[in-house]
Amino acid sequence: MPSPGPAPTFGPRRLTLGVAAACVIAAGLAARFLLHGGFADAAGGVLYTVLVYLLVGLLRPGWRPVRLAAIALAISCAVELLQLTGLPGALSAIVPPMRLVLGTTFSLTDPPAYVVGALLALAVDCLLRCGTRPPRPSRHDIPARSR
Repeated sequence: MPSPGPAPTFGPRRLTLGVAAACVIAAGLAARFLLHGGFADAAGGVLYTVLVYLLVGLLRPGWRPVRLAAIALAISCAVELLQLTGLPGALSAIVPPMRLVLGTTFSLTDPPAYVVGALLALAVDCLLRCGTRPPRPSRHDIPARSR
């Protein structure tokens, strides 16, 4: 019987993304239930997109941060547009926690928060990656005979 292939690894990047996702979920729930008004909505939108970034990164840890940010933003906006159909509201009536995942009402103020969340996740990921990678040799570091 052939082997199903190598088992997926849970390396340091996935561990970091997983811990960060748990922290973002906690922060998002705190924002949802402890904050009020526009600040709560904006914080929720930012954290929602950061969480999508982290979850996509867990699935595809090798993808570049810019790609993760673009996909997180696209997914967040797609979910927001889905709210125009009423489907998230109907699902939330059947399974109340779905309200936290899909929302229920479309709002034009959410997409700017999603942009901020995608840029924030991108910036933090780039900063963390820069600190963990060895520096690339520049053109000037390569001996003349090798060029």
